[in-house]
Amino acid sequence: MGDQTRSRKATCIEDLRTRILTLALEPGSYLDETEISESYQISRPPLREALRQLAGEGYVVLHDYRGAQVAPMTHKTMRNFFVAAPMIYAAVTRLAAEHATPAQIMRLKDTQLLFRAAIRNGDAAERALMNERFHAVIGEMADNEYLTPSLRRLLIDHTRIGMTFYNPRSRALAEQRAVAADQHDEFIALIEAGNADAAAELAIAHWELSRTEIESFVTPAGIHVPLGRAPGASKRRGAS
Repeated sequence: MGDQTRSRKATCIEDLRTRILTLALEPGSYLDETEISESYQISRPPLREALRQLAGEGYVVLHDYRGAQVAPMTHKTMRNFFVAAPMIYAAVTRLAAEHATPAQIMRLKDTQLLFRAAIRNGDAAERALMNERFHAVIGEMADNEYLTPSLRRLLIDHTRIGMTFYNPRSRALAEQRAVAADQHDEFIALIEAGNADAAAELAIAHWELSRTEIESFVTPAGIHVPLGRAPGASKRRGAS
């Protein structure tokens, strides 16, 4: 494979990731391989390699005879998302505080600057992408081959859900985003200090911050089912 083909393939992969995360490609939709091949000027073999990579990362599902489908967001996957999120975020963040390198911490700080800039600019897609990148860097810090694939899959759906209900003009969400951004700064400080216990506790608090808004969006009106609360969270705040 020539350098030009590799470059086009890499661009294709990155663009498809972004389009899936920002809902430009809808969950459950099928990709038009002919259109993608023509758009990125790559032949079918490297395109299929790209799709296999995206499938391995959890962005698409490959079906015999039907091609590549954008990862669906079903009721089952949503329930599993809420169950897994607090456990995975806490475990990954704990390990990050134990293993982060100075270079990784610098990348986390740089990503945080971009995250705050996206909030100031009211850019929903960029905010979602920078939030995804922030937590992905924490995953790289954790450096755990068992947790990393789970975190990657979790972040795909967390980012897509965030794109669905995010409203830059919502005052309540604006306040929530301000707290979330401050918590990102706390993540950096705790990871830099190597405080694993406090970092894991902050990961739970960070999840709880977004859980209520997400839960209200994905749960039909009139149905009250607690989804993905951290163990003991209801006891701390009182049963709802």
